[in-house]
Amino acid sequence: METPPAFAARLVWWRKRRGLSQLQLALAADCSQRHISFLELGRTKPSREMVLRLAAALGVPFRPANEMMLAAGYAPVWSETPLDGAALAPIRDALNHMLAQQEPFPAVVVDRRWNVLQANRGAAALVEFLVGPLAPGAALNLADALVAPDVLRPYLVNWTEVVRYFLRSVEADAVADGTAETAGLLQRLLGYKGVQSALASAPPDVEGPVLPMHFRKGDAVLRLFTTIATLGTPQDITLQELRIESFFPMDDATRDQFRRWAAA
Repeated sequence: METPPAFAARLVWWRKRRGLSQLQLALAADCSQRHISFLELGRTKPSREMVLRLAAALGVPFRPANEMMLAAGYAPVWSETPLDGAALAPIRDALNHMLAQQEPFPAVVVDRRWNVLQANRGAAALVEFLVGPLAPGAALNLADALVAPDVLRPYLVNWTEVVRYFLRSVEADAVADGTAETAGLLQRLLGYKGVQSALASAPPDVEGPVLPMHFRKGDAVLRLFTTIATLGTPQDITLQELRIESFFPMDDATRDQFRRWAAA
């Protein structure tokens, strides 16, 4: 039985995107190079198990792995449960706990493309201080807020350094997930004024163990570093794409300012 053309094309695309030869992929997927060649030429049809093995060997995330299954003629494997669905109630409890534990310092839950799904009071206080309160229910994309010229940039003293580092992470995401949505996000960010010159500028001398986000508004100065956490064993597209970003103060003045906001 012949390989569906759509699957053959996707297999070739993912293998080349990962920089693997047919032999390297065959070894990773525990099959023969001849079998990989036949799949890519459309001369044989993969089993359902083989599609899953190839997706795993190529490090294909759940969403495009489902697309590979469909292209091979099989039903999708991975579900995509709404974050507010009943099945994810334990996950929401865990996320709420993490956000609460981070108080009074900021923490947010974002999806793969940096849309804010949840935020704690510390995050709201920081945003309100810098740009004013958001309208109830207003959508916020952290990537756009960071890179665009008129949101956080006017208050981020070291914007050039931060945006250079951040865009490298978005580029890595685009390579990793291979989706049009992440590629579109990257292109949108690269199109903002000043981004290309920031990427072309020489990196600064390293000063300290992490790159801080150095905010200044009026007389107030905030210096924060961030950590990003993911769920360790996701079995759902929504959960695989979740990230929890937490902000921590780098000095006593920043720590005290967030405590004053929390006490107000």
